[in-house]
Amino acid sequence: MPSPPFCTRYERCMKKFRVFPWMIAGIIAVSLVSRLDGRQQPKASGPQVEAAYLYNFGRFVTWPATLSAGQFGICILGEDPFGAVLDSTVSGETIDGKQIVTVRISNVQGAQNCRILFISPSEDKRLKQILAALDKSSILTVSDMPEFVQRGGMIQFVLAANKVRFEVNLATAEEARLQLSSELLKVAAAVKRVPSGT
Repeated sequence: MPSPPFCTRYERCMKKFRVFPWMIAGIIAVSLVSRLDGRQQPKASGPQVEAAYLYNFGRFVTWPATLSAGQFGICILGEDPFGAVLDSTVSGETIDGKQIVTVRISNVQGAQNCRILFISPSEDKRLKQILAALDKSSILTVSDMPEFVQRGGMIQFVLAANKVRFEVNLATAEEARLQLSSELLKVAAAVKRVPSGT
């Protein structure tokens, strides 16, 4: 297996090393963020790390077979914290043979073709209505807004020791008929069961 120095871009490295993709994505992306900032410590929340995670979530979640057709949509609802980083991360990539596309939407009605929906903190005040509108549709909801999993979201980015990690709400994912792999759950900072509507 080649070593990380052979990789020239963090997303290329991440795709090559399948054994520990979460760890590698986090280490490489955090290092890149730190280098770009000219600081020794990583930023409190790295869009590059989160973009790498969004891509990898798609590889470790199984959607219902009824959603097998079409492209693989990774959508952002509200203010976009990623910019070109997310597009660069998934450029030319596929998941289960489906081309990954990134889509920016301004309301939840535009999420019908999304497999993964990142809900921006700008939508905090509308979160309850957004999750209600999604109901039990098979869309993996992700955010870094506070208390996201406790409020009915599925995956929340959190900071632990200056590293971006994530918590999982397994109850709401199962309600949406999504199967999260054991590999994904093993690397989560926490796995909770908070039913929707609580």
